[in-house]
Amino acid sequence: MILKADNINVYYGAIHAVKDVSFYVDEGEIVTLIGANGAGKSTILKTISGLLRSRGGSICFIGKNIGSAPPHKIVGGGLALVPEGRAVFLQMTVEENLEMGAFTRPKSEKINRLEHVFERFPRLKERRRQLAGTLSGGEQQMLAMGRALMSEPRLLMLDEPSMGLAPILVDQIFEIIGDLNRSGSTILLVEQNARMALSIADRGYVLETGGIVKSAPASRLLEDDDVKKAYLGG
Repeated sequence: MILKADNINVYYGAIHAVKDVSFYVDEGEIVTLIGANGAGKSTILKTISGLLRSRGGSICFIGKNIGSAPPHKIVGGGLALVPEGRAVFLQMTVEENLEMGAFTRPKSEKINRLEHVFERFPRLKERRRQLAGTLSGGEQQMLAMGRALMSEPRLLMLDEPSMGLAPILVDQIFEIIGDLNRSGSTILLVEQNARMALSIADRGYVLETGGIVKSAPASRLLEDDDVKKAYLGG
């Protein structure tokens, strides 16, 4: 087991946004969190990556409790988040953005990591000198993913990777996520497009108003009547 969250509770002021949430991710899996806007999915990822804090409970990553660790230590320990909205540095080049992703790694490793990312994303190699702000939405998403991979994470967390992308680019991004997993990446995926997420995931958790209401193999959730009605348009 690479990640285990036990009874995490997160508040925004008086609002109880995440309520007694427990889940786990095994090495080599794609696990997805699905649910409506405001269900608490992104809040969970931010809490795991140290940007928010849980009141009580525990978060264990590779056997260590990271519940009170600062974000840079969590990244250095092998966990990377691709945030919602991509958050690339628009006034920096593609290559400079990627180098920012390796800030926890020794300098000697950066060149190797850069070549590895360019192999995975040839489009980024073609545009390595371009400002990130001139890239298309799909290219910016690839850049955000490439930047996360620069830290060589043991667990890659993706927050709404298909948001705002044209359908053809959504297919492309999900293809990349599948390829990353097949080549050894463990992935925790938060995604509004429940059908796409469940189609590539091993297991899924369904969130409603801050709590987990269902968990099952993804193939079973795709056939679940409640899930179909609420999230799959069926």
